Amino acid sequence: MEFNRPRLIIAALRGGAGKTVVSLGLTAAWRQHLGLRIIPFKKGPDYIDAGWLGVAAGHCCYNLDPFLMSPQEIVHSFVRHSGGGDVSLIEGNRGLYDGVDANGSYSTAELAKLLRSPVVLVLDATKVTRTAAALVLGCQHLDPGVALAGVIVNRVAGSRHEKVLRESIERCCGIPVLGVVPKEVRNFFPERHLGLVPPQEAGDISRAVSDAASRMKGYLDLDGLRAIAGTAGPLEWPLSAFEPRKDPCGETVRIGIVRDSAFQFYYPENLEALEDRGAVLVEVSSLKACPLARVDALYIGGGFPETHLESLSANAVFRDSVRDAVESGLPVYAECGGLMFLCRFIVHQGRKYPMAGVFPFEIVLGPKPQGHGYTVMECVAENPFFEKGEVIRGHEFHYSRIVGQPDPGLHPFAFKMSKGHGVVAGWDGICYKNVLAGYSHIHAVGNGRWADGVIAAAREYKRNRIGMSADSGAARTGLTESHGHLSV
Repeated sequence: MEFNRPRLIIAALRGGAGKTVVSLGLTAAWRQHLGLRIIPFKKGPDYIDAGWLGVAAGHCCYNLDPFLMSPQEIVHSFVRHSGGGDVSLIEGNRGLYDGVDANGSYSTAELAKLLRSPVVLVLDATKVTRTAAALVLGCQHLDPGVALAGVIVNRVAGSRHEKVLRESIERCCGIPVLGVVPKEVRNFFPERHLGLVPPQEAGDISRAVSDAASRMKGYLDLDGLRAIAGTAGPLEWPLSAFEPRKDPCGETVRIGIVRDSAFQFYYPENLEALEDRGAVLVEVSSLKACPLARVDALYIGGGFPETHLESLSANAVFRDSVRDAVESGLPVYAECGGLMFLCRFIVHQGRKYPMAGVFPFEIVLGPKPQGHGYTVMECVAENPFFEKGEVIRGHEFHYSRIVGQPDPGLHPFAFKMSKGHGVVAGWDGICYKNVLAGYSHIHAVGNGRWADGVIAAAREYKRNRIGMSADSGAARTGLTESHGHLSV
């Protein structure tokens, strides 16, 4: 089947050139001023930019990552998720050709070719005029297979600066300047050490998005950008790409998702994968003084527990209920911030904050990243969710570290790492009972067996719990089963 929907990649020459603000503003302006249904995507493993794009579009933002996913998986996910929109906007990451090696492997440019998508380049024009044309020419000639269709110049000093930039680029490069964004003093999107502050922690997010939409309406050629999106080439893909995977077993399980302003790093595709396989997702909060709801498994994603230490440490009701559930055998999968929460203490600025205490370790926050980048791991030990021998790709970005060396006899590591740092150098995924917790984030599109493992563990726990309840009920009524007969 031929799939052909308008799509556009917003790229840049480097990180920090302004493509996120342009992408957010364009998405919001298309939606608010042209009435378009925008399906946003973020290239790479980023959660925060994706969260803001989702707010701007009024729709979930999905990730496309050539390192974490195969080309087939990328196209399948893109086709499945973009079909209901008028146009898909894909924000690139770093520079257009930046990848993990000199060939630009896994770059935004490679993604653009895979998706047959036109590219618009955001160019930081600070203290540059005609040289901007040389930079664009270099991008055009480095790989003619990339459909570089236009330029948006950012941080322009004034009308004279704009005139030289526009004439130089259009005359030398033969592509249009589709937007001119002036220098701005005020930043509508507050930043922190990982980039933008997540929308869950920001103030008036609707005002920030509306202001960005209004700005970009005046600075960008909205109709021209929409027309370029319409030049995307067709993708050949089977009809099944539009259909979500369904588990034929049909046995429903309840999976708790700890989701609040402290824990908000969840790929929507991960949650979809669990639902596709028969899960009912139950959102719970680590910040409300309520015990953990009855669930068959628990998923604690990443986030910023370090900005909520007072609230988390004060909520003994929830912390104790999680620890008690773990001791009863509840399957728990935790990533990064989730790992931090499951430890005994988080130490910040010399003060210890008690956490759930599942693992008897302290977590210390530092001023510099302790692990940053993609990870590749081999499963080498028994655990609730993965089979030994599986190779898993993920990513990590954390300023915290675990204190001490865990005892492999009491808390074995599930993953030996060939790329990345992990909990300790070269190892990730600490196990205890039915808990697996590590610093690596996993994306379900490239690691489909993760969802299979979570569902299988949840079903086994549910069956065991029901069986134990039945046994205890029989014991209370004085009934025992012998050779198929009930006797008093």
